[in-house]
Amino acid sequence: MKIQLIRNASLWLEYNGVHLFIDPMLGEQGAYPPITNSENERRNPLVSLPGALQQWSQPDVIVLTHLHNDHWDAAAMEALDKQIPVWCQPGDRDRIVERGFIHVTEISENQQYKGIQLHRTTGHHGTGEIGEKMGNVSGFVFQSEHEPVLYIAGDTIWCKEVEQALEDYQPDITIVNAGAAQFVGSDPIIMDQYDVQQVCKHAPDSQIIAVHMEAINHCLLTRKQLADFAEEHGLTKQLVIPQDGEQLEYTSPR
Repeated sequence: MKIQLIRNASLWLEYNGVHLFIDPMLGEQGAYPPITNSENERRNPLVSLPGALQQWSQPDVIVLTHLHNDHWDAAAMEALDKQIPVWCQPGDRDRIVERGFIHVTEISENQQYKGIQLHRTTGHHGTGEIGEKMGNVSGFVFQSEHEPVLYIAGDTIWCKEVEQALEDYQPDITIVNAGAAQFVGSDPIIMDQYDVQQVCKHAPDSQIIAVHMEAINHCLLTRKQLADFAEEHGLTKQLVIPQDGEQLEYTSPR
């Protein structure tokens, strides 16, 4: 298994010989306005892609955890071939089809594809009223006979649903969105360092990979801050914080 962090939550995953593009956001640096009601006016994305777009333009499958612009933007909709299969959460299919994509499948629970077993998980994209307004979000667990079990948690804070997914699937690798994104006066709507600590605690045998950092203006937790926290709390061996463009490779321990 190979995982490349492209930028933000955009991942290029090679799993059981299949190339999957997770949450593609392909807009040029500064193409979009700041997130509404955020504490700074920096335009998004904050950084450019770490390479030429063409190298990620032909995945076998596009996987969308949800349809917020920092996970599925106009540039991705324009650049990616409309014939590529798209997997999404329930309720998102029509909006994707409206943009011209033909082979769109809503994953309610499970999906099988070329030796891959896919399981959909859920979470909470924030707390209280803001969490409700942010809408439904999903994560996905990938399983295959000759690959590590991979859990992509998606845009969620630490919650019982994430804890349950860790217990049910015992992932070897867990990817968390850990930029502590928040609005003015709100709690984080994705994981902060304390949420990441909980994931590490509840999945001590899983390698934790932190992404969704330093690319969107309301993501306030930096890589250095998280790395310093990990050092202080003894998490450095379990936690990986990749740079944009960095590729990680894992073999099955089973």
